[in-house]
Amino acid sequence: MNIGLFGGAFDPWHYGHESIVKGALQSGIVDAVIVIPSGRNPFKTGRVMSAAPYRYYMTRTAVEADFGNNNVFVSDIEFMYSGLSFTLTTIKEISKATYIRTFLKSNGVKGSRADENHSFYWITGSDVLPTFDKWREADKIVQLAGLLVAKRPGDGVNIEDEMVRLETVFGFKPDIRTFDIDGVDAASSVMKKDSDFGKTPESVREFIKLHDMYNPDRSLELVSDDAAEKFYDYTIKLYRYLGEKRLLHTINAGLLSLEYANIYDKNLNDRALIAGTLHDCAKELDESLQREMAYKRSGDTFVDKKLLHSPAGAVMAADEFGVSDPEILDAITYHTTGRGNMTLLDKIVYLADKLEPSRTYADLTEERKLAVTDIDAALRLCVLRVKKKFESKGLDIHPLTVDFMDDIGIMN
Repeated sequence: MNIGLFGGAFDPWHYGHESIVKGALQSGIVDAVIVIPSGRNPFKTGRVMSAAPYRYYMTRTAVEADFGNNNVFVSDIEFMYSGLSFTLTTIKEISKATYIRTFLKSNGVKGSRADENHSFYWITGSDVLPTFDKWREADKIVQLAGLLVAKRPGDGVNIEDEMVRLETVFGFKPDIRTFDIDGVDAASSVMKKDSDFGKTPESVREFIKLHDMYNPDRSLELVSDDAAEKFYDYTIKLYRYLGEKRLLHTINAGLLSLEYANIYDKNLNDRALIAGTLHDCAKELDESLQREMAYKRSGDTFVDKKLLHSPAGAVMAADEFGVSDPEILDAITYHTTGRGNMTLLDKIVYLADKLEPSRTYADLTEERKLAVTDIDAALRLCVLRVKKKFESKGLDIHPLTVDFMDDIGIMN
């Protein structure tokens, strides 16, 4: 098979991306296209990108909706190695027989076809050609894969001249082929700036709305460079431990924690982002391991299996993610039960866990409204909801939660 590899930030995925994939397939040059959302894009460092899991799951949702399983697939290959996502590394990893054959079979490609020797083309736009030789180890890229170039209308690039120039630069003739696309004037940066996502598929718009992506109140510009760097790295590492729903939930909670901290005490911004992002890091570990870790952190304080992940998460945050800040570890430990004398950081993470945007288990409109004006009032509503739930099921309320209720004026 000839396989096109289409990498990018896809922040968000839009009709321009869709046009390139369709054009590549219609060209007949490739039999399939693998879309590869970047882990950490070397051209977009800093704090401008959304967390990698957001972009991966959003892109996968769009591709599945637009193409079904019709020779277009999405790969998480760039989550599998550390560091920046350079094109050469990605091509080397994805083209390994052990990876590509398993990947194709897992996406419904028949065994005999998946086991063929495959050729690869890196899909890009014609506007890239004038600077392609400046890419990291560009000569090695074109030794491993051809270039499949979308002819973008109006970009002013003379493709034939660029092909000749690159042949001179590299000292050999790279395999460069072109294909036509429908011109789609769509730019992710403009969409985010204008909060206008009309040029994205409906599935993307729904994803953005569900997770309240691109909300300026949760911008990583509000935290230090160190906290932003850790956030990006942690969200990629969490991908190995959590399924889609749980991972998106915990990232949502991290960013909402940041929003609340920025309202009530900006000095907590960094801590809130990290604590919220890691609060459920141990949620999907084996129960016996969670129990062992919970005991290490809190003895017999947490015995209910639904609560184990909280103290276990603090242990995991310390051991696997290198968190040493005791306030962050406490906020993770008590995010399910609360406790007496809750710190502001405790309250923020507790509340963000309950109110992050993808939570749809009840009408949380009033709680969300109060959360940005009166955090204790919002907490009372949330804890009352928990109290009623436990009472309706005839369950005992955890002693730590009883202490928490007493502190915020709720009678047990």
